[in-house]
Amino acid sequence: MDKEFAKKRIEELRSQIERHRKLYYEENAPVISDYEYDLLEKELIDLEEKFPEYKTKESPSEKVGGAVSKGFASVVHPFPLLSLENAYNEGEIKDWISRLERTVEKTDLEFVGELKFDGLSVALFYEFGKLSKAATRGDGTIGEDVTQNVLRINNVPKQIGFKEGALIVRGEIYMPLKEFKEFNEKREEEGLEVFSNPRNAAAGSLRQLDPSITAQRPLSLYVYQIMNCTSRIPQTHYECLQLLSEWGLPVDSRTRLLFSEKEIVDFWREMVEKRDSLPYDADGVVIKLNSLELQKRAGSTAKAPRWAVAFKFPPEQAKTKIKEIVVQVGRTGALTPVANLEPVKIGGVVVSRVSLHNEEELKKKDVRVGDTVLIERAGGVIPYLVRVFEEERPPNSKEFVFPEVCPVCGNRIHKSEGEVIKRCSNRNCKAQLKEAIRHFASREGMDIAGLGKILIDKLVESGKVKTLSDLYLLNEKELALFERMGEKSAKNLIEEIEKSKNRSYDRLLYALGIRMVGEETAKVLAEKFYTIDLLKNANEEDLMKIQGVGPKVSKEIIEFFKVEDNVKLIENLKSLGLKMEGEKKEEGPLKGLTFVLTGTLSKMSRNEAKEILENLGGKVSNSVTKETNFLIVGREPGSKLEKAKKLNIKILDELEFEKLISSYS
Repeated sequence: MDKEFAKKRIEELRSQIERHRKLYYEENAPVISDYEYDLLEKELIDLEEKFPEYKTKESPSEKVGGAVSKGFASVVHPFPLLSLENAYNEGEIKDWISRLERTVEKTDLEFVGELKFDGLSVALFYEFGKLSKAATRGDGTIGEDVTQNVLRINNVPKQIGFKEGALIVRGEIYMPLKEFKEFNEKREEEGLEVFSNPRNAAAGSLRQLDPSITAQRPLSLYVYQIMNCTSRIPQTHYECLQLLSEWGLPVDSRTRLLFSEKEIVDFWREMVEKRDSLPYDADGVVIKLNSLELQKRAGSTAKAPRWAVAFKFPPEQAKTKIKEIVVQVGRTGALTPVANLEPVKIGGVVVSRVSLHNEEELKKKDVRVGDTVLIERAGGVIPYLVRVFEEERPPNSKEFVFPEVCPVCGNRIHKSEGEVIKRCSNRNCKAQLKEAIRHFASREGMDIAGLGKILIDKLVESGKVKTLSDLYLLNEKELALFERMGEKSAKNLIEEIEKSKNRSYDRLLYALGIRMVGEETAKVLAEKFYTIDLLKNANEEDLMKIQGVGPKVSKEIIEFFKVEDNVKLIENLKSLGLKMEGEKKEEGPLKGLTFVLTGTLSKMSRNEAKEILENLGGKVSNSVTKETNFLIVGREPGSKLEKAKKLNIKILDELEFEKLISSYS
């Protein structure tokens, strides 16, 4: 895109956005959907990032409702955002209930059980149905004005059903676990520092002075309390949550009414068991008195309400010792230090390794062989080194020295500007090749069953495979000679390799391992660039026109095709019969329909269901919006079900879904 065209487009977008803002904020008469407005704003932000010389303080990308961003202003909370007392066992819950009964002079109390999200607490202010302000908790009395950032979080409603006056709600900004993992993997591949846990990622993402950065982070919101409302509200907390949901605010569907100490403990135990399967990080449950009148009677201390308590989960942490620190070389040449541990059980899972991420992180924590360390499973999933117990360090311990050359091939290593990760500069490094083959053969890539880590190591070390295309030159006879292979296994593997030639063009694009090109990006690229030659010859302007492909991704694609070895690899794969172009799809019967999946399907994985729907022309989205046509529900559905009901979206159970797809097969 040339500068003159960019300047003209920026001016057009600013004019359109200002007009729609006036209609939205001042005249109560929006003429486009929130989604359409967001697309306009995103395009403006992207262009201003690419052409910073045209960015001004008066740009709507720097304002919300006419306000200019000058960092975080202070917000005085009209109602204090207090903390919570903690309980760690059944005895402490029993004591809390007894104190509460004495305080409110009543027994047989009703409670509400909620999951305690591990995110960042915020207050949202709505005026006549529109989000006017958002603030962090801060010290409970004064918080930070993060309105511009919160407005860019996808599931935060800018407009709600309650329009009669003012409403203040309290909620939690968090980063879902799946998105957190993908976000960290992407940062690591880009050479950026990773976040230790979802809570830190959420807090760091929300407190960005540049709202466009927050907009790129996968944040979400749940609300859990009405702080104040100018209209009459129900007299129980549970009914208030239902009302918030009806007004269009995201409320967690796992919230439950509880009528006794036993039910409270049972709820806590159930959530402890489900902890690892939750879509977000939770560190306990919150138990609240249901009656608002009794809440008022119970009152609060200076720190916490007497009518609520956090019943914390058992900590998923353990002490162990570091046996060894090794430096691994990844698919893109990234050098990652990894600590091998004395095996320790954390949350029912044996942990024997933990990533130290990069040289800077290793040095910052001064991790050494022989150290006693505290390991945590962040989000109940990812092992993370919390701290080193320096007071228990052996007297003869030595600081770990990061290698100056690649530990596998001995070639020089380098660190690009703006990155924290060092990389091996040798494209023929065996470690990179092994990881590239694993990625290529993965289920999401060419799906070559039987090509596991041990065999890949043998193929590379023996020199039989020096590039990805060599996989297609292997024969049964030479494979059968490898230890523990045999004729039958060799025959099966050759068949799997042959079958992989029929994998779709978009899967091949993903399998090639172009940096920053994931599954979704590969699909979009395959649709827009029908053949790999078209993609190879695309320039930055062509690539930037594609939604989801920004300057970093387009740069990586262009750089990939500049490398002679990569071009040669593609030519070899093409000559071996792999698909280098997309299939022209006829318009499927489900064209124009958007589907969302939730819960676990019994007869197929969600990926398989997604593939079936897409082959029939349907679009599969990750979130429920007004544009969603069908929600497909499996076992243990998440909050998407409640949102779909609220938006009157057609809901299909698994049997109805099977009938739908079988009618077109």
